[in-house]
Amino acid sequence: MPGSGGLWLYLPPEIMRLRILSCLLLLAVCFDAAASDLYTAINRLRAGEGNCAVAEKLPPLKPQAALERVARDLARGDKLEQSLKAAGYRATRSNALWFSGDGVGAQVAGMLAKQSYCQQLQDAAMTEVGIYLDDRQVWIVMAAPFSPMVGVSAQSAGQRVLDLVNQTRATRRNCGNTAFNAVRPVSWNAALFEASRLHSEDMARYNYFSHSGRDGSDPAQRVERAGYRYRATGENIAGGQMKPEDAMAGWIKNPPHCANLMNPAFTEMGVAFAVDRKSEMGVYWTQVFGTPR
Repeated sequence: MPGSGGLWLYLPPEIMRLRILSCLLLLAVCFDAAASDLYTAINRLRAGEGNCAVAEKLPPLKPQAALERVARDLARGDKLEQSLKAAGYRATRSNALWFSGDGVGAQVAGMLAKQSYCQQLQDAAMTEVGIYLDDRQVWIVMAAPFSPMVGVSAQSAGQRVLDLVNQTRATRRNCGNTAFNAVRPVSWNAALFEASRLHSEDMARYNYFSHSGRDGSDPAQRVERAGYRYRATGENIAGGQMKPEDAMAGWIKNPPHCANLMNPAFTEMGVAFAVDRKSEMGVYWTQVFGTPR
């Protein structure tokens, strides 16, 4: 029984649960509002406000739900790489910032204005952000999503590779232990381009990297399917390169591929790339050489 002068109030369990739920919802709303304010503060610092001077204008970081999940998982003790994978977020670069202490949510914007944090917020490679905060800690996760892109048209890429191939063939060079003299240039061939395009698209779509096609075809068979009747043919492949120059640099460094580039028997060439962000390498290149009958 309550003593004199006290207050005793009985509430049914259902009412108690509703009150607790209302308090939790109110707390969640407060945290959401604080996170929203923090997104704004971060992008102001990224833009050069306060102590964060900028050398160039950067686009704001975009809030990303998957990164918010990653930040929440980090608050629960998970590792960054594992959390990104669990959230289905593929990043080329990522970074996480952690702040803890009583009332840290109200203080973190001021903490971020320090020069060391300014540099991290102004990393131009980072484009997306996720935030998690509660009454004791704040996690900020920034990332650059995996976004493969060549940036030029198929025609421009083909012409660039053709120019680089002929520059390469114009100079004597060693491919591994084999020496090659300078050889005559090759010309563009539409059928060899088609064979290249189909194989690059197949590798990108079905996420594999091989001279052997999914149907068991070899390069010579694919050339014939494209309508090219050959006396000699050869194929180079590359994966992950975002520029024609990078694909060529890789082929030159690889002795068998370099030997194809310098092979005096070849007189024609086609090359193509394909992009699929869901694939492991993102970008796939195929280069096919030939000599017609």
